[in-house]
Amino acid sequence: MTPIRTTVIRHEKENVRKCSLRFLHGRPEMTFLKQRPGFRFDATGFTLLAVDAPPLSPADAGRPLLLLDSTWRWLPRLFACLDGTPVPRAIPGDLRTAYPRTSKVFEDPAAGLASIEALYVARTLLGDDDPTLLDGYHWKDTFLATLRERGQP
Repeated sequence: MTPIRTTVIRHEKENVRKCSLRFLHGRPEMTFLKQRPGFRFDATGFTLLAVDAPPLSPADAGRPLLLLDSTWRWLPRLFACLDGTPVPRAIPGDLRTAYPRTSKVFEDPAAGLASIEALYVARTLLGDDDPTLLDGYHWKDTFLATLRERGQP
């Protein structure tokens, strides 16, 4: 299968050195954009990964993915830069992140995954199971073990 085209919009204050997606730069199916004041993106025709949306399923295959990469606190600013009509979808199930969360200011949603985890699960559910997406992710083995234990995906 051809890798699913994926666009990532990163908040301007997101630290790339701490970003779980930093190892994917240079992959041909990946496009990285940086949100800045005045930035707009037409998300029409994209599957937008979002918490609290209908669950992602194989029926969603055929559309490129759109991932908003930021802290949970800054996420509303990224949503505000989107134009058009994306198709919001959530990762189904009760998966938990392997990424150790350390926010002392803002509470993260229980269903939230690290960006790389969400991307891997989404692409796998859409028929593009590529474990090399997780190469370089420090918590790769822990996350994959959690998926196997839960029989997902």
